[in-house]
Amino acid sequence: MSDQPPDDQNPFRGTPFEQFFGGGAPDLGQIFSQLQSMMQPYDGPLNWDFAIDTARKTVAQQPDPSPSQRQKDEVADAVRLADHWLDETTQFPSGVSSTAAWSRAEWIVGTTDVWKVLVEPIAASSVGALSKALPAEAQNMGGPILAMLGKAIGAMLAQQVGSGLGALAGEVLSASDIGLPLGAPGTAALVPANVATFAEGLDVPESDVLLYLALREAAHQRLFAGVPWLRDHLIGAVTDYAKGIEINTERIQETMEERLRGVDPGNLEKMQELMEGGLFDIPRSPQQEAALQRLEIALALVEGWVDEVVSQATAERMPSAGKLQEAVRRRRAAGGPAEETFATLVGLELRPRRLRDASTLWGSLRTRQGTEARDGVWMSPHLLPTDADLDDPLGFREGSDAPKQLTEDAFDAELRKLLEGGMGGAADGPAEE
Repeated sequence: MSDQPPDDQNPFRGTPFEQFFGGGAPDLGQIFSQLQSMMQPYDGPLNWDFAIDTARKTVAQQPDPSPSQRQKDEVADAVRLADHWLDETTQFPSGVSSTAAWSRAEWIVGTTDVWKVLVEPIAASSVGALSKALPAEAQNMGGPILAMLGKAIGAMLAQQVGSGLGALAGEVLSASDIGLPLGAPGTAALVPANVATFAEGLDVPESDVLLYLALREAAHQRLFAGVPWLRDHLIGAVTDYAKGIEINTERIQETMEERLRGVDPGNLEKMQELMEGGLFDIPRSPQQEAALQRLEIALALVEGWVDEVVSQATAERMPSAGKLQEAVRRRRAAGGPAEETFATLVGLELRPRRLRDASTLWGSLRTRQGTEARDGVWMSPHLLPTDADLDDPLGFREGSDAPKQLTEDAFDAELRKLLEGGMGGAADGPAEE
C-alpha cells in the first residue's frame, strides 16, 4: 500500500517537485540533510564558488600544466609582433597593455568576473521563474521550504554552469576566442595547451599558428578598446535574452518527474545526476529569439571585422594564413563540442554563423571607401550593418561616402573623436616593441 498522503495534503501537487516530496508531508530535517551539499551560504542567484570548483574539477580530469616561462615569452613576442602588423591595417590604436599565457584553470579564473555578468541575469530569471511555478499551497508554507528550494535551484544551475565552463576551458584558444571580451581590459591572453591541440593536423608550423591567433587576440583587444560601447552592447543582448525567459510549467514538470522517477533522495550521486544534461533546457520565448539574433549578428560583425583586419595583416607576410583563416572560420561558425555543451546547459549560444558574410562586408567596404570608412561604422550601434545587410554584403553603403545618418563633415569629426579618444581607459598604447 502506498505511503503517499492524499493529494490535497501534498502542497507540491501538480509541480515539478511533487514526486520528490510525495512520500509524505515535507520533513525539514530530512530535506536539509539531503540537500546539505547544495545549501552552503552564497549571495546572488547562483553559487559561484560551487560553479568554479566544478569547472576546475572538470579541467583537472586531463593534465593541465602551468605554462612555462618559454611559453609566456613566446606569447608575449607573438602579441608584440601582431600589434606591429595590425598598425598598418586599422587606425584603432593598440588595446593591449599586458600579455598572458594561461593554463585552462587560469582561463577559468581569469574570465570569471565577465561570466558572472553574462550568466547571473539568466540564473536570476530561471530561479525566479521556477520558484513562481510553485502552487499557492506550497508558497503559503513560507520561509524555510521556499528559501531552500531557491538555493537548491541556484546550486543546480551553478553545477551546470561549472560543467559548461570546464568544457569550454578545454577548447578555448584565447581570452577573446568566443567573440566576447572575457578577460580584463587590455590583457591579451592565449592558452598554449589548447593552441598546440588546435595546431595538430593543420600541417602549419606551430609558430605560425601562435602568431595567427595572437593577431586575432590583439585585433579583438583593439576593437573593444576603441569602441567603448561595444562591450555593453553585447552584454545587453545577453541581458535581454535573460529577461525573455518564460517558464513552461508543464514541460518542466514532465522533465523533472521523468528524472526524479525512481531516484532515492538520500542518494547524493543520483541527486547530482539530476543536475546534468540541461535541467533548465527551456523553450525560448519570441523575446529571447530576438535577443539571440541581435547577439549573433553583433558577434558575426565583431568576428568578421577581426577576420578582415587579420587577413590584411597577413596577406603579404604569412603564406599559411589562408589555411589558418579557413580553419578558424569553420571552428567559429560551427562551434566545437564544448560550445554545444555550454549552449545545452545554459541555453545561450555564442556562435557567429554569419562570420563569412560579415568579413566580406567589411572587406568590400574597405576596398570601396577605405579603412576610415570601414572602422567609422563602429561609431554607433545605430550604424552597424543589419541582418539584411549581411544578406547583401557587397552592397552595404554602396554609392555612399559616409554613414547615411551623417553628413561627410560630421562623419569625419565623429570618426576623429572615436579614433583619438575612444580607448575608454583600457590601454594607453601598444605594448613595447
